[in-house]
Amino acid sequence: MNLNHINQFIGPFMKNLLLFAVFVSLLFFACDSSTSNNQSDEAKLQQMLDSANAAPQDNKLPEAAVGEILKQIPSPIETSVLIKKSGGTYSKDILNPSENAQSYSSNYKKALNLGVYGADLGYINIYEKNKESLYYLNSIKSMADGLNIGQFFDFETIKRLANNNKNADSLLNITTDNFNKINSFLYEQKRSDQSVLILTGGWLEGLNIMCQIAQKNKNPKLYERIGEQKIIIDQLVLVLSNYESDSNIKLLNNDLKQLQEIYKKVQITYTYKESKMEIVDGIPTIVDKSESKVNITDAQVVELAKLTSSIRNKIVS
Repeated sequence: MNLNHINQFIGPFMKNLLLFAVFVSLLFFACDSSTSNNQSDEAKLQQMLDSANAAPQDNKLPEAAVGEILKQIPSPIETSVLIKKSGGTYSKDILNPSENAQSYSSNYKKALNLGVYGADLGYINIYEKNKESLYYLNSIKSMADGLNIGQFFDFETIKRLANNNKNADSLLNITTDNFNKINSFLYEQKRSDQSVLILTGGWLEGLNIMCQIAQKNKNPKLYERIGEQKIIIDQLVLVLSNYESDSNIKLLNNDLKQLQEIYKKVQITYTYKESKMEIVDGIPTIVDKSESKVNITDAQVVELAKLTSSIRNKIVS
């Protein structure tokens, strides 16, 4: 799929989130961004992807290309905001119980469920369940310590800020800084596979929550958001294929490829409209006016929900 199309579908908000933006789900609010797309960065990424496609099939994507693709993956926090706005009621039963954290012994499980718990925490905080959020924050700490990245979290400060909506900006700054450091650390330690697993776990949990709520509350916006993940699943499958020498990741990617097949039935049409210069918060900004339309049926949502739940249950079991 053309990179420009990907950027148009996911929007500036998602594009500007960093690799570990899934964990900005520690915040109570989504953080919208009006920053315009960086054309030079897009050009570089497109060149890297073109080179990878032209290379022999057994060649891996360059690490730089992997990192750039992962920046396209949205944070579950925006989804949680949408669920609440759509009238969806809070349901603890659809989350991964916090006490499960003690049963994850392998780095593979810890990385995936670090992502899962990050998505769950975002959902919990959107509904202001402060007591429950502390249990999940402890689970995240357990997973992070198990992966030897707990040193990048100031959990006491995060707990304090998470219980006060007025400190959302401070919490954003702290978590963004923490995960920038984690990202750099994992890549320096040649553990980029764990970065990918953390992000995949968070994305899949967010999709599972959304699908479960959407089946009860047939809100068009939720259906549209589920359909938009067609672009994201393509990117995840591409990146995970880089690490299929690991048997666990290969099995996970095979499951995601099945999900990808269902998504092929979802139709997304794109209408290009010329971008315009507008003043946003006093700053001249190029605003994209292009539009996309997602066509997804009730039956497709049910099918996606069933398989997503099955894959997710393998991760959290």
